[in-house]
Amino acid sequence: MGGKSLCLLIAVVLIAYYLYSPIPENVEDRWKLMFISAAFRTVGHVATLAENLGLAHHMEILMMITSMELTAPVSDEKVTVMDTEFNGVPVRLYLPKGQPDSLRRAVIYIHGGGWCVGGSAMEPYDVLSRWTSERLNAVIISVEYRLAPKYHFPVQFEDVKTVAKYFLQSSVLKQYNVDPSRVCIAGDSSGGNLAAAVAQQLLDEPDVKVKFKIQVLFYPALQTIDLDLPSYQDNENMPILPKSLMLRFFSEYFTTDIALNKAMEANQHVPPEQSHLFKFVNWSNWLPEQFKKGHVYTSPKHGNSELGQKYPGFLDPRAAPLLADDIKLRGLPLTYIVTCQYDVLRDDGLMYVSRLRKVGVPVVHDHVENAVHGALMFITSPFILNMGQRMTNNYIDWLDKNL
Repeated sequence: MGGKSLCLLIAVVLIAYYLYSPIPENVEDRWKLMFISAAFRTVGHVATLAENLGLAHHMEILMMITSMELTAPVSDEKVTVMDTEFNGVPVRLYLPKGQPDSLRRAVIYIHGGGWCVGGSAMEPYDVLSRWTSERLNAVIISVEYRLAPKYHFPVQFEDVKTVAKYFLQSSVLKQYNVDPSRVCIAGDSSGGNLAAAVAQQLLDEPDVKVKFKIQVLFYPALQTIDLDLPSYQDNENMPILPKSLMLRFFSEYFTTDIALNKAMEANQHVPPEQSHLFKFVNWSNWLPEQFKKGHVYTSPKHGNSELGQKYPGFLDPRAAPLLADDIKLRGLPLTYIVTCQYDVLRDDGLMYVSRLRKVGVPVVHDHVENAVHGALMFITSPFILNMGQRMTNNYIDWLDKNL
């Protein structure tokens, strides 16, 4: 074999190895997802290399890539789109042009991205908000909260809460011709975390008279204290959100101190004095049997108290809504939760479904067997996935019937 042929063979083998991902056979658009996964891994490797060389923070590189998807607030014949601020927090506002005299529904939407990347102006979120506004004749408020690592918890939570409290004022709802009995809060991934946390916290705000009619949580991140759930073990290397990236997102939400990330990787970050919190995320009690798949529950090992004292945010229900007491959950509205089988965050959503139902909160649970995390991000060309389009349509149809 000649030298050129050998080089070509080696190149083909390396490309095939790099493109291949261990994606289960029943996942839709499997080959397309392999290429998407390869692109995501490439960006991740570049970010790691840049960080190791001291050129940039890991999340700065990821944000540079997601910034390529940012779109301008362009209006059309059906929806007026504008960038504005609600009480100092940037939002992208979608106002439908149909039926101007009728009271409208409204959705406060919070984007995902691990509290570190992404934005309301990214094309997939822009398209999702446009479709929702147009099809439901609804006002959509897409929140542009501040991001880590520049800003840490509770800044992201407070930004979303500020927008929600501002919009739920009677005078503001009247300004946008919104029916106060038909307002939803929704979000995906870390946005689902923020939506769930704000929905919980506003229950106890005496000055918030208008309450959410429903909440929608797409594959939400809901707890920070047991990072070795069956879904973390089974989906450790699945596309879009491998376990290593999720743990990095979690730690960056609270601090740039790499010690917290290392402790989370070992699942030894919860101080002994907070061990009572494990009951809220004991998956042996909260997961349906079919999701346990022979896993045996072992309580996470305790970490040292220093991390808990320095970064108490990861023990706060505002960052981990599954840590809320039952009494805090009882007043929540009708809830729609989407989980994906091949997702490290699958079990967070499943446990929240069980806990909410236990305290009497009505829950509609849509578990997607053949989907991976982040499906909602793949509804625009050239990265359109059937799972993302179907999830989007199901969401809008469900809103139409229940909001």
